[in-house]
Amino acid sequence: MTEIVVDWDGTVTEQDTLSLALQHFVPRKILEPITARVDAALAAGTMSLREVMECEFGSMKMPLADVVAFVVEKARIRSGFAELVARFDPLILSTSFHETIEPVLEREGLTVRVRASRAVAGPNGWSIRWISDFDCSQCGEACKRRALPAAPFIYIGDGYSDRCAALAADRVFARDGLARYLTELGAAYVPYDDFYDVLAALS
Repeated sequence: MTEIVVDWDGTVTEQDTLSLALQHFVPRKILEPITARVDAALAAGTMSLREVMECEFGSMKMPLADVVAFVVEKARIRSGFAELVARFDPLILSTSFHETIEPVLEREGLTVRVRASRAVAGPNGWSIRWISDFDCSQCGEACKRRALPAAPFIYIGDGYSDRCAALAADRVFARDGLARYLTELGAAYVPYDDFYDVLAALS
C-alpha cells in the first residue's frame, strides 16, 4: 500500500500553530524585527529554514507547558483529517514539535504516527532538536527528505518545509506556498482545500 505522508502546521492544522504561539508569547517589539529579517533572508536564500526557526524560537522564553496549553486551545484541525486517519493511517512528518503536535492529536482522540522535531524550552530561549541533522544532497538543507518512508508515497503539504519532500513523492497534494512553488517549477500536484478533497481524489 502506498504510504501517505502529511505535513502538520498549515496542513493538518488550519493555521501555523508555531506562528500563533510566537505571536502570542513573544512581545511584538521583539518578534517583528526578527521575523522581518529572517523572512527576507529565507526568501533570498541566505538563511535556511532551520536558521530561521532557531532565531525565532530563541526569543521564546515561556515554559513549554504554557505554550502547549495555548496550542491545544487554539489549534483547529482541517476538515476530513479524522476520516483520512481512519482510512489510510497517514504519517505526520513535520519540522514542528512532538510536544505541540501530540497533545492536539490527543485532544482530537486521534492516534497517528509522528516524525517531528523536538522543542527544548529554557528561560533564555528555546532550542530545537531537529528531525534531521544532515544536509540534503538535493536542496542543501537539513530537510524532511531523509525522514521520508520508502517509495512509493503520497505527500500532502502547504509550505516551505514541504518543498524537497514533495519533489521526492510519487503524487503531491498542495496548497498555499507549496502550490505556488510547484507551479513555478512546472511540477504536477493536486490542489486541495481540506482532506475531503484529498479523500475524493484518492477514491
